[in-house]
Amino acid sequence: MSNQDENLDHTPLKRVMGPKLLLLFIIGDILGTGIYALTGQVAAEVGGAAWAPFLVAFVVALLTAFSYLELVTKYPRAAGAALYVHKAFRVHFLTFIVCFTVMCSGLTSAATASRAFSANLFAAIGMDTDPTLVTMGALGFMLLVMIVNFRGASESVKANVVLTLVELSGLLLVIILGFYAIAGGQADFSRVVAFETPENKSVFLAVTSATALAFFAMVGFEDSVNMAEETHEPHRIFPKVMLTGLGITAVIYVLVSICAVALIPVGELAASSTPLVLVVQRAAPNLPMDTIMPIISMFAVANSALINMMMASRLLYGMSRQGVLPKFLARVHTRTRTPWSAILFTTALALGLILLVSASNSKAISALGGTTALLLLGVFAFVNVAVLVLRRDPVKHEHFRANTVLSCLGAAACLFLVTPFTGRDPIQYQVAGWLLALGVVMWGITLLVHRKEDRHHLDPEHLVDE
Repeated sequence: MSNQDENLDHTPLKRVMGPKLLLLFIIGDILGTGIYALTGQVAAEVGGAAWAPFLVAFVVALLTAFSYLELVTKYPRAAGAALYVHKAFRVHFLTFIVCFTVMCSGLTSAATASRAFSANLFAAIGMDTDPTLVTMGALGFMLLVMIVNFRGASESVKANVVLTLVELSGLLLVIILGFYAIAGGQADFSRVVAFETPENKSVFLAVTSATALAFFAMVGFEDSVNMAEETHEPHRIFPKVMLTGLGITAVIYVLVSICAVALIPVGELAASSTPLVLVVQRAAPNLPMDTIMPIISMFAVANSALINMMMASRLLYGMSRQGVLPKFLARVHTRTRTPWSAILFTTALALGLILLVSASNSKAISALGGTTALLLLGVFAFVNVAVLVLRRDPVKHEHFRANTVLSCLGAAACLFLVTPFTGRDPIQYQVAGWLLALGVVMWGITLLVHRKEDRHHLDPEHLVDE
């Protein structure tokens, strides 16, 4: 039995999030940039039934969410999946790779979102989106995110509230105008139930490949567990809030995809880089959507960047406290009570990613979203197994308990979506392989740092269980 139960509320971080703020955090993180760009790509895989992959992705996410809820209410600490995997398997290498994978997905998403923010900003004010100018704007925006993150979770969460409400308004605008147009007889509902798959794919393969893509739009709920130490009574409020957030976003995704395919032919929708702008323009041609939607998209991607940078810094902070990463990453600022060293470190990595994206080939970058989903699905499979392994580690306080069958189904579903049987683009496996190789190199460096700092941190028996 660890001493965690006696110190359940002890944390050097500041608890600022209640149920409402946590709900907005989860909704804002899940919505992010995915739905603004993925609707057309999903429709290209399955035709008019674009709502089906989003629904399947929601079910898979829901199965995994139950496992996360048991673990976050049982171990209400920052670090999330990496902490759970470490407690379950006690293998330093595996813990590090899981930690690195989750962090990498967050930083990649934040770096991509910062470039999108910069491009939308210059487009909205009528300036030329020169690649060099976009890169400079992205770097500046990431530094702004760092300042907000450093000032404290309270300031970050308040910014998240504003940004989430703006991005929600954009999606609600699509739904309201879409149904208004549908009521006016502009829709073709025959497309909504039509499966139009590519010639070389069966319906099953098309749905699974589209689900693998749509799952990228559903991830984000797992980031919230990294904020457990900054949430009031996490063991009590997390279950209801996380499930509510997932349900709300699933309904929004299904309604948006139905409006999109009912109003826009699939070929036209798939060819557009801004499918939701196209939907609103078709539903209300007299509104100045060319200006309004880029601004809303700008706020949406800004929210993604902020939340992912908050998640990444808390992840490194939490794992440093557990002895998996060097101790300097666990330093907390005395005034703001934020993990300042982890914030600086993750910001430096994000700035490097922005510069790398600017110099990389476009095919690899276009596959990065699918690669992020691929890596996270692997992590989710481990989490679904970890929750079963950790049943042998009882705690004194009350916590949520996931159904064993659902956790097993969650692990199986995530593993299946990782395999090539889903029809994934091979480039995703190549990019994932390079990222994991980089993780192995960083693990070796971490070992060397640990030997200089304190050898006992490498022994799982000496890990901190606060």
